[in-house]
Amino acid sequence: MKIFNLLFSVLIFASVIFHVNALNVTHDSRSIIIDENHRIILSGSIHYPRSTAQMWPDLIRKAKEGGLDAVETYVFWNAHEPVRRQYDFSGNLDLVRFLKTIRDQGLYAILRIGPYACAEWNYGGFPMWLHNMPGVSFRTKNDVFMNEMKNFTSLIVDMVKRERLFASQGGHIILAQIENEYGNVMESYGEDGKSYINWCAQMADSLDIGVPWIMCQQAGAPKPMLETCNGWYCDQYKPKDPNTPKMWTENWTGWFKSWGGADPLRTAEDLAYSVARFFQMGGTLQNYYMYHGGTNFGRTSGGPYMTTTYDYNAPLDEYGNLNQPKWGHLKQLHDVLHSIEYTLTHGDVNTQKIDNSVTVTIYQTNDKSSCFLSNTNTTTDAKVNFGGINYFVPAWSISILPDCREEAYNTAKIYAQTSMMIKKSNKAEDEPDSLKWEWRPELIESASVHGKGDVSVNKIVDQKDMANDASDYLWYMTSVVLAKDDPMLNGIATLRVADTGHVLHAFVNGKYIGSEWAKYGENVAYVFEKNIKLSPGKNLISLLSVTVGFKNYGAKFDLVGAGISSPVELVLNEGNQTFVKDLSSNKWTYKTGLDGISNKFFDTDCASKPSLKWVSDPVPINRNFTWYKTTFKAPLGNKPVVVDLVGLGKGMAWVNGHSLGRYWPSYIADEQLCKTKPCDYRGSYSDKKCLSKCGEPTQRWYHVPRSFLNDGENTLVLFEEFGGNPSWVQFQTVEVGSVCVNAYEGKVVELSCHNRPISKIKFSSFGHPQGVCGSFKKSECESEVDAISILEKECVGKESCSFKISEDKFGKADCETKRLAVEAVCEDFTF
Repeated sequence: MKIFNLLFSVLIFASVIFHVNALNVTHDSRSIIIDENHRIILSGSIHYPRSTAQMWPDLIRKAKEGGLDAVETYVFWNAHEPVRRQYDFSGNLDLVRFLKTIRDQGLYAILRIGPYACAEWNYGGFPMWLHNMPGVSFRTKNDVFMNEMKNFTSLIVDMVKRERLFASQGGHIILAQIENEYGNVMESYGEDGKSYINWCAQMADSLDIGVPWIMCQQAGAPKPMLETCNGWYCDQYKPKDPNTPKMWTENWTGWFKSWGGADPLRTAEDLAYSVARFFQMGGTLQNYYMYHGGTNFGRTSGGPYMTTTYDYNAPLDEYGNLNQPKWGHLKQLHDVLHSIEYTLTHGDVNTQKIDNSVTVTIYQTNDKSSCFLSNTNTTTDAKVNFGGINYFVPAWSISILPDCREEAYNTAKIYAQTSMMIKKSNKAEDEPDSLKWEWRPELIESASVHGKGDVSVNKIVDQKDMANDASDYLWYMTSVVLAKDDPMLNGIATLRVADTGHVLHAFVNGKYIGSEWAKYGENVAYVFEKNIKLSPGKNLISLLSVTVGFKNYGAKFDLVGAGISSPVELVLNEGNQTFVKDLSSNKWTYKTGLDGISNKFFDTDCASKPSLKWVSDPVPINRNFTWYKTTFKAPLGNKPVVVDLVGLGKGMAWVNGHSLGRYWPSYIADEQLCKTKPCDYRGSYSDKKCLSKCGEPTQRWYHVPRSFLNDGENTLVLFEEFGGNPSWVQFQTVEVGSVCVNAYEGKVVELSCHNRPISKIKFSSFGHPQGVCGSFKKSECESEVDAISILEKECVGKESCSFKISEDKFGKADCETKRLAVEAVCEDFTF
């Protein structure tokens, strides 16, 4: 099929001019008016709430410089409607401002309204008040749910329409999405699921936005919706409707992190391979998920057990830095694809097999031919002859020949530099070597000692129903009266609690008896068991349940329990007898939240409250349920700022009243996860491949956006739930420490320290150097020319330098294929 039968056309970022009357592309009475010259879309996901509004222009500019045509984003229902019919579009939630920032950079936008998002976001983006509405059932034929979903979707559409941002209005939004990955779970909802997805299509269509609606992972999507693919690879994907363009809404650039999990990596080679293969096989729209992941500020991370970082190993890292070589390697791919865009969209397609693993796909117009040479073998490199020319095509790679003769790009041959990022200590003026701390206890006595709460019910209630997602913390309190002759007093009894919490802290008669939490990779349901000593008369049992993000994915995920579940029992084994008291039907008293959070100990205005007294000496360590406070000066310069929370247990952090999110550096990544083969880009990727940093804190550094900081004094407040040592906490900046090139001969490469001078060439070898950036080694095959001296003259003292890798420059080496490896150190400014 000729790809020119597409429904969309897009503008390459370098020539962004909207021609209102340039082209009227129709689909079922919908029209998009866009420039007629280009017809493939390279897009990247950036979620506006996961970065600050001040970061948006720079992130989108870097996306544009990276060769993207469009930015894709979800719309988060629970963020915008936290209380029913009370809306928030301020600050980081200013959707219209974000969309206009995309437009102002000359890029298109893809608006995934959903409003179910998944996105490793708390509860998948659904507001908790919706869960608590009488008679509601999510994502199925249910009037209560559908009415609320329609209300929110209509609200977003009307807001965007008022600003005239849809392409049909002359704007830049070319696609909108309704629902999300419903095809993965639809079978669980039976016939009502089919009715629901048809209703979604009709409801969306009735909003008359003038651009196509998409449904990702929805094979055979109801008309007029267009189906799309999500996954690691979508080259083999074919829409059920042959008239639907082949679109890929989520190409996963990496993977998310969970507490207790290792660091996932998807190599630049494999990611580029997936993209090139997709367009080789007739793709039209490809979106990176994520292009910038960002940070789960506040309580937004889902899960359960998703980390604060949402870096996702994306081309732009959590802090907005270029993730090299991934960003640069993809940019070069985008440039080549854009150069052959007309041929891809207008040419006839012919595929030929050259040998067992290598095929060539030829796109040909009357004027030009462009070719893809693909080697799908996972271990064996290929040397092939095509058109009378010899080519070296590494295993699991694709070569792109814009003129079907000269290789302009190969997915496995990286010429972009690798940037090694480092954390540097705070260089603020007059900043002491260590921070000076104050502290105060969290007041838990009213719950743990006195059992005072807000609501009493004669049963155990799910935490979602009781706390309404107002806090991670919910107290469950009950009392049991024991007569002097009660068997429970004859020995050491056991408190047994069924929990889906995900963390539980237990107190009996005001005494802390222990904590427990689900382990990484396990079902979050578990049983807490601790021996306790009971007394005649009244015994108070106080249980503090803590959630770490509600489930965000799966069939009927909204019904998965949270908090304490039945039964809660007292158990005594005496000889051959077992005595059990089931407390599940007792009178239970509930209290949402903690005293310090309710009274905003983290607020910078709290210092004026006479009742709030912080103690400066002595500062306790390894004390649970403790608040810590310190002041600091912002690091000089404009580099991204992080706070190192190593030494702490679990809790939450605030800077100047802004929540940095949950922290849990005491949760160590499972040692067993990394015991796999060395990372190899060849072969199909999964989230279990290329894991690292096992045996280390799952997350140690937490992003502090510059917009959170003041020029003068700043305040950091920590709530420590488990117990830790705040004396190790320090603020640092994230910047490039050294840069490397490890590339085959024949190409021009660049070294750049990103606005800092290159101070030293640490290593350089031309021939067949071994190792990776930071640990290069010379081999027996090496040129006799002093490569270090050559590059010192060309690069040292400059912010960047470029040069061609060739024998003329670096001398001859008796290797069949030759590479140059260079490591350059970036200058360390001192203030």
